[in-house]
Amino acid sequence: MSPLIPKQESLDVDTAVYLSLDQMPARLNRKLSIAISDHAYLPRVDDLTSDWVAHVATPAFKLVRQQRRSPVASFCSIGTGAGLDVLAAIETMAVTRVGLTDLHHDVVDMAVKNIGNNVRSDHALVVQAGYGDLLTPLQPFRSRYDIIYENLPNVPLSDADQIGLARTSSTCLAPREESVPGLIVRQMLDLHYLALVQAQGYLSDGGSVLSILGARVPLEILLTLGKLAGYKSSFLTYTWKVQADPYEIAALHAQKQQQGFGPFHFYLADVLREAFRSVNIGTSSERALELERLLLLERLDAVEAYAAVKKGLTIGHTVAVLESKKE
Repeated sequence: MSPLIPKQESLDVDTAVYLSLDQMPARLNRKLSIAISDHAYLPRVDDLTSDWVAHVATPAFKLVRQQRRSPVASFCSIGTGAGLDVLAAIETMAVTRVGLTDLHHDVVDMAVKNIGNNVRSDHALVVQAGYGDLLTPLQPFRSRYDIIYENLPNVPLSDADQIGLARTSSTCLAPREESVPGLIVRQMLDLHYLALVQAQGYLSDGGSVLSILGARVPLEILLTLGKLAGYKSSFLTYTWKVQADPYEIAALHAQKQQQGFGPFHFYLADVLREAFRSVNIGTSSERALELERLLLLERLDAVEAYAAVKKGLTIGHTVAVLESKKE
């Protein structure tokens, strides 16, 4: 069988619109020209409410910069995809050294090119990149980072060979050999846990790991995730997003739920839109548990969510940005 030859797509994005900037970008080009490997997750630039970087990561980065009241010198992305998360960090947190990894060589190569092509020449930047598992590709640099960011896939595969198929690794993860607590396995948070464990050796003093977590499981379990990995964790933001690829994602979660994982929680998008209408992102973490309680009666488990999608309804889920610091 011949090896998979990665395809390439491209898109152009208005930087100020994509990052919700009040003024023209200071460190990035006004237009982002992004090339995307066939292995990389596709950004949702036509519907920013379903795009992870625009809708979830960027507001979190802005809040970090606001709370620290100074630029963030170094930033690392685990599983960067097209590199838009790195570009968002450079613009919003004034980052001058970035580390980035992804599972596939072509994804990392493309992300590095995207960063080089879209950062203004007057912004000094050091890029450290490698492909492979989680943070291990960055070992040769012997670097530590002020912010380590991860938005990793949740759904475990039974066949490791399937992970090489186009875009599979943006949704699913190959079987792991490491020991992971049973609670974490049942909620399909394995890769988030392993990333947190690895990050202990790459985090600067006073640094934080930002885990972007689709909160399809109870918030208390997400806090326990950080604790089990050896951190003091709290929520930085709590928001929601429209479920991208709803047929595929809802079906995968329904299948896993029927196998004994979860249960996993979704909601009708209109319910979430109304619930979060007056929620300020800067103080959303303070209301996270309250909002979860208010939404309790509106929950759809994965099977119900998949049925709703098949009826043509738009579903979403809540999202927590978990900030973890060394104990």
